[in-house]
Amino acid sequence: MSQTLHRRDFLKLAGTLAAASLAASCAPNQPAPDPTSTLAPDSPTQVPPTFPPLEPPIASAPLAVIALNRMGFGLRPGDLEAFEALGSTDDERLRAYVSQQLNPDSVDDSEFESRYAAAGFETLHKSADELYADHIVSNPYDSNDDAYWEWYSKPAYELVEASFLRAVYSRKQLVEVLADFWHNHFNVYFWQDDAVPMLVSYNRDVLRAHMLGNFRQMLEAVAQHPSMLYYLNQNNSSDAGPNENYARELFELHTLGAENYLGVLDPNTIQKDANGIAIGYVDNDIYEAARCLTGWRVDDDLGDWEDGVEKTGRFLYYKPWHDRFNKLVLGKYIPADQPDMQDGRDVLDLLARHPGTARHIARKLARRLISDTPSEAVVQAAADVFLANVDAPDQLKRVVETILLSDDFRLTWGQKIKRPLEATVAMLRAVNAEFTRLPGAISWMTSLMGQQLFERRPPDGYPDTMEAWANSMSVLYRWNFAVGLVDNWLNDDDQQRPLQTDLRAQTPPEIRTPAALADFWILRLLGRPMSDENRQAVIDFVRQGYGADDEMSDDDLDYWGRSMATLILMSPDFSMR
Repeated sequence: MSQTLHRRDFLKLAGTLAAASLAASCAPNQPAPDPTSTLAPDSPTQVPPTFPPLEPPIASAPLAVIALNRMGFGLRPGDLEAFEALGSTDDERLRAYVSQQLNPDSVDDSEFESRYAAAGFETLHKSADELYADHIVSNPYDSNDDAYWEWYSKPAYELVEASFLRAVYSRKQLVEVLADFWHNHFNVYFWQDDAVPMLVSYNRDVLRAHMLGNFRQMLEAVAQHPSMLYYLNQNNSSDAGPNENYARELFELHTLGAENYLGVLDPNTIQKDANGIAIGYVDNDIYEAARCLTGWRVDDDLGDWEDGVEKTGRFLYYKPWHDRFNKLVLGKYIPADQPDMQDGRDVLDLLARHPGTARHIARKLARRLISDTPSEAVVQAAADVFLANVDAPDQLKRVVETILLSDDFRLTWGQKIKRPLEATVAMLRAVNAEFTRLPGAISWMTSLMGQQLFERRPPDGYPDTMEAWANSMSVLYRWNFAVGLVDNWLNDDDQQRPLQTDLRAQTPPEIRTPAALADFWILRLLGRPMSDENRQAVIDFVRQGYGADDEMSDDDLDYWGRSMATLILMSPDFSMR
């Protein structure tokens, strides 16, 4: 299906559903409806607004808007001005911003750090050892005990909160984009068996620690972390019964990708490169790799019944379970009785240095940072950097930099839409929402959109294309979220977790006409103008009997200002990036 068709489908949804969602807002002195409903209140005085389908979004955007929407989660007040201050030309500003974001330790993030400290998280400072000891070893399993489940899952729930807090308020925006990218690439499901508390360590000690580092080092850190060992059943893989789940995803998702899968073929018939390594993989490579990785498990003898196994929760190479005989992986002969762990490390070496892996990783990063269908030129350029720096400690940083400084990055716009998580965070940033501890409604509404954080069950991670998210239910719920956010319906009063948005206070007092109000909020929320047709549609929606340049009453300014902001947040212009 073509990209043009995807956009038309999305715009059709916008035209069909915008009026219904906006009708969920109530006029002054009307009762507020349920924020999860898309139906207008049953009132004879409530008339759903007439709103024509939006014209296609403007096909280009200022470089600042491109950079802030694709290297981060969208604009907060002041972001455009800060970007523009980085240089006298677009090229200077982009290079300066890329350098800043790729060197996050240089970024002053004191605003976020103060908010993070005020949140008072209880578990996120704990080491991997402490998480395992405190929340698993010292917390005996009891499926009927609410206190057990609350303490067991507390670190993971706090991680969700902290992840939203970082995405909304941290100035290290690229770090947050890449943290989300790498979790989807090396996906682990929140409620996996046996290691829910360890999700904190997986996010911090593996993904964030290596996201700008060396891919080979990241690959082994993933392979040895309890979160992955449990999730893909590597923890019970032995010579008596090798479990291929992890090995299969290692090839299909983590490294070579399905694009390099050659089918069920005799491995001896596969073409080799100049180094004698197969150009792609077949099923037999997965089976042999699973044998190489037998004995890679967690040190988790909670029942005190295994010899040589303790209960530290750390990675354990359990030699009695390892298949010691020779193997053949990607055309490379792996001899019998190698030193401990060498078989598995040989597999990781082969995969991390393979040109197919370089292209797969480069394509996924370019898809995340540029468009659903990045050009082969930018993919190959990034893959070449990946291979040229295969042993460098900052390999991935150089790959990301290549993509961000490419012509494709600066010249491409509107070929992706924000996924639900991105849309949620982008709205919170755009309206300058105020919260410290995450209200439950945010996670709940994001889940209704289809992308609850860390809760993708299959190992492939959440999809990263417009086609996956331009559907009526996902779009409808993100628009319901816009209504609830702007009208302050998302407070969690029971847990004393307020979420406040005051758009009237953010509107300059001299702006009092429909046209001026539209121009202010379009630029404020989008960072760029709408097409003439869409701007006029926004003005007409607000006028309600006023002329475009007539001064509005205070009550109407308050109500229609909020309604206008909601409308812009619902527009295809806001969803594009």
